[in-house]
Amino acid sequence: MRAALTWRDRAEQCIYDIAFKPDGTQLIIAAGNRLLVYDTSDGTLIQPLKGHKDTVYCVAYAKDGKRFASGSADKSVIIWTSKLEGILKYTWTNDGQYLALGMFNGIVSIRNKNGDEKVKIERPGGSSSPIWSICWNPSRDERNDILAVADWGQKLSFYHLSGKQIGKDRVLNFDPCCLSYFTKGEYLLLGGSDRQVSLFTRDGVRLGTVGEQSSWVWTCKVKPDSNYVAVGCQDGTISFYQLIFSTVHGLYKDRYAYRDNMTDVIVQHLITEQKVRIKGRELVKKIAIYKNRLAIQMPEKILIYELYSDDSADMYYRVKEKIIKKFECNLLVVCSDHIILCQEKRLQCLSFSGVKEREWLMESLIRYIKVIGGPPGREGLLVGLKNGQILKIFVDNVLAIVLLKQSTAVRCLDMSASRNKLAVVDENDTCLVYDIHTKELLFQEPNANSVAWNTQCEDMLCFSGGGYLNIKASNFPVHQQKLQGFVVGYNGSKIFCLHVFSMSAVEVPQSAPMFQYLERKMFKEAYQIACLGVTDADWRELAMEALEGLEFETAKKAFTRVRDLRYLELISSIEDRKKQGENNNDLFLADVYAYQGKFHEAAKLYKRSGHESLALEMYSDLRMFDHAKEFLGSGDPKDTKMLIKKQADWAKDINEPKAAVQMYLSAGEHMKAIEISGDHGWVDMLIEIARKLDKAEREPLAKCAFYFKQLDNPGYAAETYMKVGDLKSLVQLHVETHRWEEAFALSEKHPEFKDEVYVPYAQWLAESDRFEEAQKAFHKAGRQSEAVRVLEQLTHNAVVESRFNDAAYYYWMLSMQCLDIAQGQKLAQENSNSVSTRFAWEEPFSFHLPETLFNISRFLLHSLTKETPLGISKVNTLLALAKQSKALGAYKLARHAYDKLQGLQIPDRFQKSVELGSLTIRSKPFHDSEELVPLCYRCSTNNPLLNNLGNVCINCRQPFVFSASSYEVLHLVEFYLEDGITDEEAVALIDLEAPRVSKRENKWQEMLNDHMHPDTQSLRLDDSTDIIMEDDDPFTAKLSFEQGGSEFVPVVVSRAVLRSMSRRDVLIKRWPRPLRWQYYRSLLPDASITMCPSCFQVRVKPG
Repeated sequence: MRAALTWRDRAEQCIYDIAFKPDGTQLIIAAGNRLLVYDTSDGTLIQPLKGHKDTVYCVAYAKDGKRFASGSADKSVIIWTSKLEGILKYTWTNDGQYLALGMFNGIVSIRNKNGDEKVKIERPGGSSSPIWSICWNPSRDERNDILAVADWGQKLSFYHLSGKQIGKDRVLNFDPCCLSYFTKGEYLLLGGSDRQVSLFTRDGVRLGTVGEQSSWVWTCKVKPDSNYVAVGCQDGTISFYQLIFSTVHGLYKDRYAYRDNMTDVIVQHLITEQKVRIKGRELVKKIAIYKNRLAIQMPEKILIYELYSDDSADMYYRVKEKIIKKFECNLLVVCSDHIILCQEKRLQCLSFSGVKEREWLMESLIRYIKVIGGPPGREGLLVGLKNGQILKIFVDNVLAIVLLKQSTAVRCLDMSASRNKLAVVDENDTCLVYDIHTKELLFQEPNANSVAWNTQCEDMLCFSGGGYLNIKASNFPVHQQKLQGFVVGYNGSKIFCLHVFSMSAVEVPQSAPMFQYLERKMFKEAYQIACLGVTDADWRELAMEALEGLEFETAKKAFTRVRDLRYLELISSIEDRKKQGENNNDLFLADVYAYQGKFHEAAKLYKRSGHESLALEMYSDLRMFDHAKEFLGSGDPKDTKMLIKKQADWAKDINEPKAAVQMYLSAGEHMKAIEISGDHGWVDMLIEIARKLDKAEREPLAKCAFYFKQLDNPGYAAETYMKVGDLKSLVQLHVETHRWEEAFALSEKHPEFKDEVYVPYAQWLAESDRFEEAQKAFHKAGRQSEAVRVLEQLTHNAVVESRFNDAAYYYWMLSMQCLDIAQGQKLAQENSNSVSTRFAWEEPFSFHLPETLFNISRFLLHSLTKETPLGISKVNTLLALAKQSKALGAYKLARHAYDKLQGLQIPDRFQKSVELGSLTIRSKPFHDSEELVPLCYRCSTNNPLLNNLGNVCINCRQPFVFSASSYEVLHLVEFYLEDGITDEEAVALIDLEAPRVSKRENKWQEMLNDHMHPDTQSLRLDDSTDIIMEDDDPFTAKLSFEQGGSEFVPVVVSRAVLRSMSRRDVLIKRWPRPLRWQYYRSLLPDASITMCPSCFQVRVKPG
């Protein structure tokens, strides 16, 4: 900091106070009993004001600048618009709410605007230390109001509004007469008996002298919002100073250290914008920074700091060494282990302990010094002198190396990264660049005040001057852009610029120097520049230029930057071809031009390199057929065909399908012509193509047939299949179009296609709900599993839909096709009987008699001993049995049925009926009607109504034969043939019918043909027959068995017994092979029994 006197005047009386107008244009001075008004710009006295009768001690301006007031020893305060009284010196807080009064007895009183005392500060000196000056800090950054107090005990103190002292008293060694803050409160002015004005920090640290005077200083004030200071003395001298705060800073690469508030140091990382503040309590005079070292010079010492770690992003410093010694120097430089002091012509190298190790004395004043790196303890220094000499000094060597000598004084220096070039800015603002080894001046540029080499690029530097930033690459012209300040560093694409007191990193695109290199085809150098920072468009331009220049390595790197896979594939293919020995650069460049869309240039290069076919292929792919024809050459048919084919492709793409078809046919591309014709539905065109094709061209003909089928022209499809002899496809065509007659005719001629016809036919019938025909078709096709599956599905559906008559019929049909005829017959019987049960229960009105329903229910219960078939409900069966048993008098059976129902899950709609029936049945007798008890016709045993053994006799185990209509037990007994007797022999023996005498006169005859029932077999009484049965019937003798046996003993007859039987008494179920026939003998010839010749169900013939 230094003070420059702007103007000075002298009044005749002592100056006790001064005040600036808030806008800084006028200065009011209290001199004697007058007020003097000065113009601050040049010190002109505008007007003296007279109003007081005695000495004026104080003057103050209103904040709005409209009026000011003055206080005099005549006990009057004049506001130059009205009169007020005032006797004490006073000041207000920033918000105008509190007033501080400094007393002669050493007491400070803080009062509110009403005059009430809020805080009283009693200082240790008492009346021996009268308060002579007080001032509130105007800073708005402080959270609390701070009051500065100066007394004639020669002390400076600071207090909070609450009266609490801040820090300790600071000894002044003079009597203070005036105290004044700068506008923002960052500095403090103090003047008094020492005949000078001193500058202090807001914390009371003395920074320096503003100006020395010849008498006591009674008043000093700072011009608002400026660095100008007005000083008034006892002898009437008025001085007006400008304070100049010099920039104290240091820079190393991306770290910038600078002074703040005169006592603090801030280290800023220019890339990350991180900052760290190092607080100090003394004036910072010099700053130097290098790598991890930071040196700060203060009036009486030098502090050496180091980083906590080696991390490049670390911003925390700690004190490494302290050199407690006063040094006078113009420049300060720090190295890894030394500090360098520069004073006029002298350079001194000191260790961190303060020991002087080396000294250099120069021929002229040192104007510039910079550390240029090197090993720790052996760093090199670049020194520029006023006489134009430039030297290189190593800190471990006493000898200085003269690099070069120029005629003008050095102002700024920098050396390139490789130490081969030196840039100098001289006192004439000229930037000169030298080759260090040859001392040759490479070039010079005017209007420069500072220069810096790019640390990442050897041939790039920048310099500033005249409000412009200049960037120069190699020997190319300078690129300019506007920039205020001084260039102090250049790293990659960032330029570090110092403007006034602020350091900033400016991002500068490197496009201009890159294009300068590209113009000279210096692709590698241009790539290095681009790496410093250019736009994507610049990268692409570099890649294209390098590619056209056949600099494939640079082009590959540039295209990688912009992620252009297309061109990377091209470069990769060219490199592979070069590895295989291909070295025709014209051909490579032609490929590049083709990729870039420069087709005519590419074609010329193809032709020049002898590759006309590539030009032909390129133009054909581009559908530029007129240009392609120029490269057909001698008319190679292969090339002509290829051209026509591509022209056809183009016609297809531009929606000219008919032209494309003709071109494809000309080129022999029949498949594509067929596809276009088929897609557009041109049947006539397809017919023409199919008839012109040879039958050996099976694939195109098959494609034609496919489109004929698709376009609903099966006749033409059949014609095409016949042409190629594809009978299988022809059969499939007939099947797909449901032309069954043609398909059957073809399968007759070619039995190998039987499956291909009948199976789809059966499926079609099934899809048309013609299931029975479908089943027969499956059977005819030999697909027994499908035939059975169809019947099973039909049966299942009939059962689920409660169509039990249909279900019984389907079960019968199913049983005829199953090998397990017994299982089929059993299922048919069970499901046939379930029909009547479900129907009787679910219909409110049934045509069946109660006895029939009763018998059906019993039959089903006896049949459900193991598992319940689908469609049969055990609950419904028991409910029907209980209901009919109760109605017919079988109360015991009814009670049993209701008891069984209690253990089953009953539907809600039946719950009430079951509960009511269970209660009412208990009022009935616990026995069954004897009329309902079934009789075994073999052993004449009465069987219980509910038989645990099922539908067999409990005594002889003979299975009962039931009527298919009423399900009552019929008087039929099944008998079996002895081994060795065939069915045909048995029938022949029965048909002999030997005459026998009987005690009864009943005559029976078997009726095979009845005009009423032509399909039935029956027995009837005939009075005209003259045959009498014998008393001893051999069959009756066969009915005997051993009582109490648990095993069923069948009735087995011999030939003699068969011969003795009457044909009229025997019923035969003639099952188809491989099943055996079943034989039944009627034991009651009185009752007529009829049997169905198809399903062999038997029932009592009515009437």
